[in-house]
Amino acid sequence: MLLELAVADAFGAGFEYAPAEFVREHNTLQGYVQNPSHVDLKPGRYTDDTQMSIAIAEAIVSGKPWTREMLAEKFVEVFKRDPRAGYSKSFDGFLRRSRNGTEFLQQINATSDRSGAAMRAIPLGVFGSWSEVVERATVQAKVTHNTSDGVGSAVAAALLSHYCIYNLGPINEAGEYLQRKVPACTGGAWNQPWLGHVGSKGWMAVRAAITAVSRNTKLSTLLKDCIDFVGDVDTVATIALGAASESQQYEKDLPEVLIHGLEVGRPYGPEYLRELDRQLKVVKIND
Repeated sequence: MLLELAVADAFGAGFEYAPAEFVREHNTLQGYVQNPSHVDLKPGRYTDDTQMSIAIAEAIVSGKPWTREMLAEKFVEVFKRDPRAGYSKSFDGFLRRSRNGTEFLQQINATSDRSGAAMRAIPLGVFGSWSEVVERATVQAKVTHNTSDGVGSAVAAALLSHYCIYNLGPINEAGEYLQRKVPACTGGAWNQPWLGHVGSKGWMAVRAAITAVSRNTKLSTLLKDCIDFVGDVDTVATIALGAASESQQYEKDLPEVLIHGLEVGRPYGPEYLRELDRQLKVVKIND
């Protein structure tokens, strides 16, 4: 899960809000590419999408009470040990100023409806009860995105992961499952196919991810499909690949060049992600 979503995030970072012609030329899966507009997003490096997902995964495996205080502390911890590009300028500055979770909670303006709470929600799908998935996704979303769409998109992303992990139905009916479980967002029903450019709102990325997951059966074609939307495609890919990587109905065929080229020589790269994935599977087994 975490390895695949990190690969998707890092690959997608090269295309985040890039021109459509650039996407058409370079979306080949033959290697990571430099984003033409964001020179700070280096090829092969994952972004805030993965780092925040790591924070959620570490919080899960810690077994600590699932509180906003614990989560805020974890968000600050994972950023400060490994600062990286990808966060919005304002949130990057906020994390740098926050010395701990207490300061984070004292100063956060938790009124966003953007994609931050949804992009980090995929690890929550490991819990066996859908109601626990919803509860935990809601708590973590409200730390930073305490709005109807902010929470709703996080819950939908977490339940997409849950649907795939527990093989709850045909992959092309994932949107129907989510429509039954999660109230419709501002932009429409979760089972309504997404078309075209993906903006910054959380529900946009989640609906695009649901659409892509529902119409593919290989991780390679899924990743290309996510990037082809254009816009906030690293977030779409993070959500989609993280969920689909756990589905029995998906062929796990990500190119080795992307796996081997991820976070080369860095401490929170593939080996770390594989170990954290292993620990998450233990949570699933014991749940």
